Amino acid sequence: MTKLDTLFEEYTSSHLNPTNKFIHWIAVPSIVFSLLGMVWAIPMPSFMASFPYINWASLVIAFSLYYYYNLSPILAFAMIIVTGIYSFIIVRLEYLEKAGGMALWQICVIIFVVAWIFQFIGHKIEGKKPSFFKDLQFLLIGPIWLLHFIFKKVGLPYQ
Repeated sequence: MTKLDTLFEEYTSSHLNPTNKFIHWIAVPSIVFSLLGMVWAIPMPSFMASFPYINWASLVIAFSLYYYYNLSPILAFAMIIVTGIYSFIIVRLEYLEKAGGMALWQICVIIFVVAWIFQFIGHKIEGKKPSFFKDLQFLLIGPIWLLHFIFKKVGLPYQ
């Protein structure tokens, strides 16, 4: 059994209830998106102004993709696609903010809080604490745990 399979097995043990799993399909991507958006919104030092798409979120993305790559290069590639989609949406939200809309960080804080409320409701229904209470790396496992189900559904290997 690989390290990834062991992590998935342990993560799955606190995500067996169908309602909790359904909530995770919505809340985990929402949390990842909102966290990325909040980090993206942190201003960079002025000397970095000539690199508009390099920001604090770039560091978070690089770290998480490195972690994923060490577990499964295939799932890491899938997360590159997911991250790219999230980044595109975040840039669009920045354009809306510049046009007078709500600030990116405010939108992301709202999404983050609501998604975590639902996560804890799901775990209350499940009757088990979230996996990250035992080990913080499970905060990174959730997104690829969901992706691995998609890979299995379409018959693609993920390792």
